[in-house]
Amino acid sequence: MGTERSRQVRERLLAAAGELIVERGWSAVSTRVLAERAGVGAGLVHYHFPSLNALLNEASLGVMASVAEQTLAQLEGTAPQEGLDLVLAALDAYPGDDPTSTLFVEAYLAAGRDAELRRGITDVLERFRGPLADWLRAGGIDDPESTARVLASAVDGVMLHRTLDPGLDGAAVASVLRRLLTPAHPTAKERE
Repeated sequence: MGTERSRQVRERLLAAAGELIVERGWSAVSTRVLAERAGVGAGLVHYHFPSLNALLNEASLGVMASVAEQTLAQLEGTAPQEGLDLVLAALDAYPGDDPTSTLFVEAYLAAGRDAELRRGITDVLERFRGPLADWLRAGGIDDPESTARVLASAVDGVMLHRTLDPGLDGAAVASVLRRLLTPAHPTAKERE
């Protein structure tokens, strides 16, 4: 199979996996259904991935990493309060009943039973928290590593809870989260 064709098949399988996780739930995705959705033979699933579970993991981790990267990109060049406002506004794109929110919920549930997926999600979180802590440090926030952990958990939690409480939007949590991002010491920019 040619390299470009192989890449296209992998992409179709990953896209189909993400769709099916959202539509049917993690445990209801089968190799046959996934192959049909991707428009490929069932044997290609195992040609490209060591297992169905590995494919589901990669599909969900790809979406999670993409959301984390988009969030970090929004923070570039912003002060803590401004950056938080941008992140919370972006969070409103995930009302709880959308495919991305559903995929996050399904992945977290599956991670409770799958150590490999749990390690993958932990890796995504660590790759998010490191730059987040650096951004907080640059904004004059005390204990930026701990604050990054709590802030990431809070934003993630809001995204997950919106499935149950659609009124829990960026505006509802902004004032609480802003308190986390009040610099203990003014930054050089604020002293000018």
